[in-house]
Amino acid sequence: MSEPRFVHLRVHSDYSMIDGLAKTAPLVKKAAALGMPALAITDFTNLCGLVKFYGAGHGAGIKPIVGADFNVQCDLLGDELTHLTVLAANNTGYQNLTLLISKAYQRGYGAAGPIIDRDWLIELNEGLILLSGGRMGDVGRSLLRGNSALVDECVAFYEEHFPDRYFLELIRTGRPDEESYLHAAVELAEARGLPVVATNDVRFIDSSDFDAHEIRVAIHDGFTLDDPKRPRNYSPQQYMRSEEEMCELFGRHSRSPCQHR
Repeated sequence: MSEPRFVHLRVHSDYSMIDGLAKTAPLVKKAAALGMPALAITDFTNLCGLVKFYGAGHGAGIKPIVGADFNVQCDLLGDELTHLTVLAANNTGYQNLTLLISKAYQRGYGAAGPIIDRDWLIELNEGLILLSGGRMGDVGRSLLRGNSALVDECVAFYEEHFPDRYFLELIRTGRPDEESYLHAAVELAEARGLPVVATNDVRFIDSSDFDAHEIRVAIHDGFTLDDPKRPRNYSPQQYMRSEEEMCELFGRHSRSPCQHR
């Protein structure tokens, strides 16, 4: 059997109350149908679906990868929040991931939900793998603004505390600024020797689920679907694409940081 070229490493289930749609078992079933050996579920600041995910994964022959998505605050960007995906590579990483989640809720939260401080990652770095958050991460935001000094400061932080465990995340789902970010990120990766990984920022199983997903998000945000002021942060392309689809999108740029561990 040939080595897999892609697994989904950023997926929300319905335990992400804001924007997740699918239950864990159908997500695992879809991964198995696509012939993928592993799957990460990275719900927003929670591991509520972990037990069901593990059970479904082992039952289907799918390796469950534990992770979570976070809103992150750091002094460099002031009050601006950025995105980061954190994956557990081993038991120590799992323990540190749970500590990050606990600290976020202990801190309290407002309209944006729970938030972690980037400096918490210094103490809790062992056993963790980071995906940069794409255009919504600190490096991504800095690249899109053309702020090379801030890019360098952000990259230096991850190079120091997460050597070979920080991946620039590449996403192509037809949303604003993705292509500009992608090309800048690839150039940065080549210049600094940083690894890259492709994700599809999955929110639902099939593209036909997009309308139902939009209804869920609109209800959560307090908008009607036809409200011109309603934020449109998602696209029909955020489904569980096959390995072939992902490799066609990204070619030589995509690889999974977990398939080799």
